[in-house]
Amino acid sequence: MTEFLLKYFRSKQQEVKSEKRYDTQCPFCSMQCKMQLLEQSIVTRKKYVTIGRNNPTSEGRLCMKGMNAHQHSFHNERLKYPLLKRNGEFVRVSWEEALEHIKNNFTRIQAEDGLNALAVYGSASITNEEAYLLGKFARVALKTRYIDYNGRLCMSAAASAASQTFGVDRGFTNSLQEIPFTRCIILAGTNIAECQPTIMHYFEKAKENGAYIIAIDPRETATTKIADLHLKIKPGTDAALANGLLKVMIDENYIDYAFINERIKGFEEVRQNLLSTDLQEIEEITGIPKEQIQKAARKFGKEDTGMIFTARGVEQHTDGSIAVRNFLNILISTGKIGKQNCGFGAITGQGNGQGAREHGQKADQLPGYRSIENEEHRAYIASVWGVEKDEIPRKGVSAYEIMEKIDHGEITGMFLMCSNPVVSNPNAQFVKKALQKLKFLVAVDLFVSETARLADVILPASSYLEDEGTMTNVEGRVTLREASYPCPGEVKHDWQIICEVAHVLGKGEYFNYSSAEDIFNELRVASSGGKADYYGITYHRLRKEGGILWPCPDLEHKGTKRLFETSFSHPDGRAEMVAVPNRPDPAKEQLSEEYPLYLTTGRVMSHYLTGVQTRKSPALAARDVESFVEIHPATAKKYGIEDRSLVRIESKRGSIVVRSKWCETIRQDTLFVPFHWADSQNVNLLVSKDLDPVCKMPGFKLSAVKVRSVINIYSH
Repeated sequence: MTEFLLKYFRSKQQEVKSEKRYDTQCPFCSMQCKMQLLEQSIVTRKKYVTIGRNNPTSEGRLCMKGMNAHQHSFHNERLKYPLLKRNGEFVRVSWEEALEHIKNNFTRIQAEDGLNALAVYGSASITNEEAYLLGKFARVALKTRYIDYNGRLCMSAAASAASQTFGVDRGFTNSLQEIPFTRCIILAGTNIAECQPTIMHYFEKAKENGAYIIAIDPRETATTKIADLHLKIKPGTDAALANGLLKVMIDENYIDYAFINERIKGFEEVRQNLLSTDLQEIEEITGIPKEQIQKAARKFGKEDTGMIFTARGVEQHTDGSIAVRNFLNILISTGKIGKQNCGFGAITGQGNGQGAREHGQKADQLPGYRSIENEEHRAYIASVWGVEKDEIPRKGVSAYEIMEKIDHGEITGMFLMCSNPVVSNPNAQFVKKALQKLKFLVAVDLFVSETARLADVILPASSYLEDEGTMTNVEGRVTLREASYPCPGEVKHDWQIICEVAHVLGKGEYFNYSSAEDIFNELRVASSGGKADYYGITYHRLRKEGGILWPCPDLEHKGTKRLFETSFSHPDGRAEMVAVPNRPDPAKEQLSEEYPLYLTTGRVMSHYLTGVQTRKSPALAARDVESFVEIHPATAKKYGIEDRSLVRIESKRGSIVVRSKWCETIRQDTLFVPFHWADSQNVNLLVSKDLDPVCKMPGFKLSAVKVRSVINIYSH
């Protein structure tokens, strides 16, 4: 029998008839790892293997999501044809019928309710070309002011903080290659080991080289395990912690006054604000012993080089923008910016979180980080687009505020591309009810997501394997995603879909492109002279060089590896500090007798965003089949909750049911729930509608909740 089996398996190995290789990039996090899909044709089936490819960012590394990404692209629930809802059911229709239906309804809505009755909701997972085109589509084809995108819920706090402090927002002020050589690193609210695993190598190398790592997080995670000092902060008190750190640095003279006098403004106001700050008060606010605050401040302050990295743990609050600005206060007051092995990094969440916010999807922006309210900027983009300046609408509102306008009846139609706001938005039950009020909803997606279920028309999008275009990764490096795998069925690329809708609306003359490269060449011109200048970047150069850091203003320019070496991007060349209050934003949720626990949210390694793609990958879905709540055993016992039992978590907005997971490494006053699940496990049902006044970021990371056993509920 053994000999028979050996012969059988040998014969099977010989049945591999051919092998094809497809170059691509991972569709998930902002590292945008280069990879190659191997497709082996066997007698009765095809076998797929993904391998990493060398590149300047991830250097050939892949994580579990990248290795298994192809599984969702080949899933049998993948959309392959346009769908039209008839009598409450989706039916297959031709592209011609779907486009005609869109034309008739969009035209009707704007005739009845005005041009601004249509809204466009974009994505930070689409290519730069498609993000650029979507902004142009909203303003030229639809002539609506209402466009925003899901990156508003991810990167807006860090983006606004960097823009206000430095004058420009690029994810990293330095390239990743400098991280291993810095002497002290602050990781504030970031769990890179699970969210961006292939970046961990840089921090591990830094630690090997003797760097001191400080992690700020209410939980112990795979990331905090590499830290020399873990500050287990009370959720939502990051701004106060930064004040405590800066107070110690000022009092103990770790400040670079020469750098401040030459290149910074606002330091004296910050210093005056901190004169009355008491570390005991900071300890009470943050829950961090003042001795640990002093230790962290001294370690960062005394070193010649240092870097600060922030992510959603700091940013997704109603004071997220000002909290990030306070960490930037620390960085610039110690002179650790614009120098080798010194700088700031905002750990972008989505695959194209950087590029998608640079070229026109944001409510107030035009391509190249130009302002839609600036007359000179409007005139330049109008000349590129071939329209009159006054034809370009003025600024609109943020992603969640679009939902509010739908609820109020001001917006009655929507074009939704590659996003799932029913799950990803705060106050999620309200968002679902608002979208149900629309007269007409078009969704462009790979699958029938929770939001696409509400659509009148669904158009099938192409996957990362099929859709060529550029992406801008976490460090601001523009990369070219090769994508030569054939589209299945009648699937079209996002850029083709946008162009075809524009054509049936009578705006085809502005959307005549034959390839993604055609669009990119127009984007290059549109960005030229802007802060995010791509003009010197071409597909040819990207193929040759593997990626280029912007700004890159001409074809001879090598890209900008380190920002702010001689000047910041404000007109006067100086960075701007700002005084920040110690006490949390009063709009933030406060604990009460009824809601005595903090709830914070985040990711797990096996899933991505709302899970629409990763739950279609069996290898990933099997690792985490359901949502859960991390709860400290002492807290669990207090509320009669057994490990691995079903519990109900409630806030003022609603409730969810998830499984408990006892965890001794989380604060006793804090619960953690991942945000990848929908329906009764959608944690965003619990999150408030309150927004950061500067950047309109919702407060995902802090909700006041109560928890109880489902069993106990039923027994009563």
